[in-house]
Amino acid sequence: MRGTSGRIRNSYPQRRRRIGPLVKGLLLAGAAVGVPAITSAVIRRRAEPPQSPRWGRAHRYSGRQGEIVFQELGVRGERPPIVLLHSFGPGHDANEWRASAERLAERYLVYAPDLPGWGRSAAPSGSAWTPAVYVKAIEGFLSGVVREPAILIASGLTAAYAARIAAEHPGRLRALGLVCPVGLEDGDGAGQAFLGSLLRVPVLRDTVLDLLTSRSAITHHLRKEVYAAPERVDAALLDHHYRASHMPRSRAALAAYVGGDLRNAVAGTLPEIGLPVWIAWGRQSSAPRVEDADRWLHHLPHTAELEVFETAGALPHAEAPAAFCRALDRFIEGIS
Repeated sequence: MRGTSGRIRNSYPQRRRRIGPLVKGLLLAGAAVGVPAITSAVIRRRAEPPQSPRWGRAHRYSGRQGEIVFQELGVRGERPPIVLLHSFGPGHDANEWRASAERLAERYLVYAPDLPGWGRSAAPSGSAWTPAVYVKAIEGFLSGVVREPAILIASGLTAAYAARIAAEHPGRLRALGLVCPVGLEDGDGAGQAFLGSLLRVPVLRDTVLDLLTSRSAITHHLRKEVYAAPERVDAALLDHHYRASHMPRSRAALAAYVGGDLRNAVAGTLPEIGLPVWIAWGRQSSAPRVEDADRWLHHLPHTAELEVFETAGALPHAEAPAAFCRALDRFIEGIS
């Protein structure tokens, strides 16, 4: 269903801070695991890495923020290239874009990178895990790999990084796409603060991460918090997230994410964006909720468009790839 276009009045009052979905996953699913520390250490050592992608062409880019591994699909043509940025969470990486990337590659040159510290990409150079590191890494990827103005589509928290690039480096982009974006506020309230305090205690850090990356916690995360239809989360997808979440660098990235270190509030940045903006949202998304869409439109230029996908959750590009790609293609055709 096509949503509304243009500026919408911010009609939703400030809501109380609530415990974030990952914290709920920890409390509801992780608490039932209770694996002793020595046992969980053995599990981490035995966890196999994810299988190599069987879609697209794999490449590596050595940027200043570390090596980025990415998939490339399609061929360069008259249409602008598309860069797809994945969301953050246990085991998240570019694999979430596979279904949409393969469809888009029929008409566009498509890039789907694993961002630093996630999937197959190296951890950021140095010891800092900050939003600035990711903004610089994405901007470097655009200039060093894509090398022409692109359509940048970002999911979840990475939408905040993409918005900063659109405002600060508009020459790198033709348009911006935000999928269930996160980033109007600095943090997720008491739940995130609680997790952040636990992760700063060395003796508790591994235990918390073990709980968040257990098979039961990942199952709860994907089937209850991310996907609208639990049956879409099959054994292969669960296995991929489990394996990816147990890579040492991925555990460090997850710790930075759930602890709040990667949050980037961009409410003040959005009005500075002078590019066409497309927002995609799953009607069934629980965090962020579709009711937040008008708050994003309130801060964005009046030309921003909203598309709502009725049967999808937080990843409409993974749950409804055909409809998602058709809507995105209409948007791109409209700005060409």
